[in-house]
Amino acid sequence: METISANETIVRAPDILRGTPVFRGTRVPFQALLDYLEGGETLDEFLDDLPTVSREAAVAALEFAKSLLVGQLG
Repeated sequence: METISANETIVRAPDILRGTPVFRGTRVPFQALLDYLEGGETLDEFLDDLPTVSREAAVAALEFAKSLLVGQLG
């Protein structure tokens, strides 16, 4: 299984959803993943509903978000 880092996974470009952070190669905002999880849905449900996002990309993005939060709190 290939390891993907968050900086390779989440991108921002002014011409894609006005610069909203999205999963590379998609128009799926990272916020959509957070909204799914906040709403009580699982990662598998997110991936089933948005198949253009790979499991590896979703996990890398969550790990990156976690590291940012822990860094802010530490």
